[in-house]
Amino acid sequence: MSTAATTAESTSDARSRRFSILAERDINRETYVEEWAEAGLTVTDSPYDPLPGLHIADGQVMEMDGKNRAHFDALDLFIADQALDLSVVEEAMATPSHQIARMLVDINVPQPAIRRLAGGCTPAKLCEIVRQMNVLEMMMGLGKMRVRKTPANQAHVTNWRENPALLAADAAEAALRGFAEIETTVRVARAAPFNALAILVGAQTGRGGVLTQCAVEEALGLRLGIKGLTSYAETLSVYGTEKSFVDGDDTPWSKAFLASAYASRGIKVRFTSGAGSEALMGYAEQCSMLYLEARCLLATKGAGSQGVQNGSISCIALPEALPGGVRAVLAENLLASMLGLECASGNDALASHSALRKTAKLMLQLIPGTDFICSGYSAIPKQDNMFGGGNFDAEDFDDWTVIQRDMQVNGGIRPLNEADAVAARRKAAQALQAIYAELGFPPIREEEVEAAARAHSSDDMPERDMVADLAAADRFLGSAANLADVVAALHRRGFEQVAANLLEMGRQRVAGDYLQPAAIFEDGFSVLSGINDTNDYTGPGSGYRLEGETWDALQRIPQQKSPRDFIDAQIGDPLPNLAEISPARVGANPNEIVVAVGPAYGRSLVKTIGELDHEAVLEALLTGVAQEGFYGRVVRVYHSADCAAIGHTGARLSGSGIAVGMQSRGTTVIQKRGLAPLNNLELFPQSPSLTLEIYQAIGRNAARYAKGLAPLPVGVKVDNGARLRLIVKTTLLHRRETEDVQEKAPQELYFRWEPDV
Repeated sequence: MSTAATTAESTSDARSRRFSILAERDINRETYVEEWAEAGLTVTDSPYDPLPGLHIADGQVMEMDGKNRAHFDALDLFIADQALDLSVVEEAMATPSHQIARMLVDINVPQPAIRRLAGGCTPAKLCEIVRQMNVLEMMMGLGKMRVRKTPANQAHVTNWRENPALLAADAAEAALRGFAEIETTVRVARAAPFNALAILVGAQTGRGGVLTQCAVEEALGLRLGIKGLTSYAETLSVYGTEKSFVDGDDTPWSKAFLASAYASRGIKVRFTSGAGSEALMGYAEQCSMLYLEARCLLATKGAGSQGVQNGSISCIALPEALPGGVRAVLAENLLASMLGLECASGNDALASHSALRKTAKLMLQLIPGTDFICSGYSAIPKQDNMFGGGNFDAEDFDDWTVIQRDMQVNGGIRPLNEADAVAARRKAAQALQAIYAELGFPPIREEEVEAAARAHSSDDMPERDMVADLAAADRFLGSAANLADVVAALHRRGFEQVAANLLEMGRQRVAGDYLQPAAIFEDGFSVLSGINDTNDYTGPGSGYRLEGETWDALQRIPQQKSPRDFIDAQIGDPLPNLAEISPARVGANPNEIVVAVGPAYGRSLVKTIGELDHEAVLEALLTGVAQEGFYGRVVRVYHSADCAAIGHTGARLSGSGIAVGMQSRGTTVIQKRGLAPLNNLELFPQSPSLTLEIYQAIGRNAARYAKGLAPLPVGVKVDNGARLRLIVKTTLLHRRETEDVQEKAPQELYFRWEPDV
């Protein structure tokens, strides 16, 4: 044998160096799966999507998209009766979909002509229109159909420590950087009043007229608005299937009522929807993500909301795991704009490990422009972002502004020099310090003000007493104090301009001008909206279309897997030490804590998403309860796989009124009887990060709440990459659990274990 042949043979099993390096790239840290229509894992073309159709008799929709009125579900009824313009439906449905698609990119067709026809299109018709279009054509359509002529951007301002001085400082910097809206949320629900106050004061310190909101449970959100602490709301989530709406604790009609409640208080309203939410909840009904989103958007329009936050939002990693997912996200942004809805177009939750991939996705909205390029640019570092990390964050400010300069586009963020930023941050922290002192809140120390002025993240801040802050926030929420008291406090301490800006925000709410479609404030509190800043752009052309065999070949990437492979490790035989005894009763023992588990827990699913054995997790929880001298009782909930519903049921059955609710994948909540299902004492959504030690601490805290104590909430460090790695697995585990949902009373469980206290 020749030397060359020997060498070839000896190296034939060696891997290509190039492919070894490619395998380590960030792009290959993510999940890619084949389509699976039955699980709702298709983005635009499920074989189960209905064909467009409409029949009207006596001024009423009698048939829509292949379904007659007798078989309409709640969304069908709401869309048919509230969302469709019956004066144009016959013309719209008779116009060929490819013709409307061409109108979207035709320079000679004005925006109002398209919007008129869109008002008469059913969900299936809307989908059929955008299916005709490639990404370039959709971008052209989006550029023409955007409601407001001037694009803008929204910021997220949160921090892991819920530090008020840092929240105010970051909000002031975000306002100076040009963000038209600033949104905050909470790690601990009770922090909401102070977080809302902090970003309100900070934003109005940086630049008067920036709209602010606090994304919390909707009843609490409305209370914050009534106090004058917020000026817009976009936490009103809508879903494309009836069961998803039910698990979301709402209906289209209740969303419409809530939108009216906000608007009546001068609070701008934007609904939230987006591809993948129904599949993630286990109720996609085999339909494509785009079709379900079209239903959401028509429900949004019918409910009277002026706009929508869509673009898959926190579910973005799910459509991105599938072929054409990013194209489908752009399509849903376009549909929103076609219907005349202000569009906050996503680009918020972390969408990729790959800088190239996430930037490519951004360009679909940045180049044509949307009403809000991001429905939350992380104006703080990712590790402080309680919304899920942020696709772009404070460390990307310079990149963003250079790209705007390179392309001569407005992405809603301005360059900012260090001296101006530090001065505004310090002034905002000082203004909040003055309010805390005047209103008797836990003091903000000088060292906190100086730290906030120059901080990058909450790691740079001195410790605060979170328990004292939470107690004060409770008192503030329950008191009669409102925006007027905050304005007066600022005046007394010499912050006249900040006080004037806050007072002007209150006046603008009374005037209601910024409730116009797609309204924001320019500097000086002048309203800029779809009424006085109408988008009059039309775009040209057509171009290359990726389809047929070439498209099929490009889908077949080597990283693609079958989605069924992702949960094999979690599926097993029923646990021998966990047996059902009888229907669960309402407990009489005030020293008991109910641990309520999902319908598949220990039956068909036997491990959490973090690979923890279900038996070990139960032992940890019950050990924590026992360490506080309480008794743990285990109950299985059958009627829902939703974590909030499981915890709510457990609290109703618990003798102490306190329960720990847990899905089979490990997502956990501490719930108290009397709280709304979507409110809670503590929520632990980062199930992959939960350890047995954390579960034990959760059990201890549950018992401490039952004692009437106010324990320090259990801390779980946020893993912002978990959703990217695990969203498909999460979806499939939840889908598996929903298969065990049945109309059956909660069951008492006997669990054999030995407490180690």
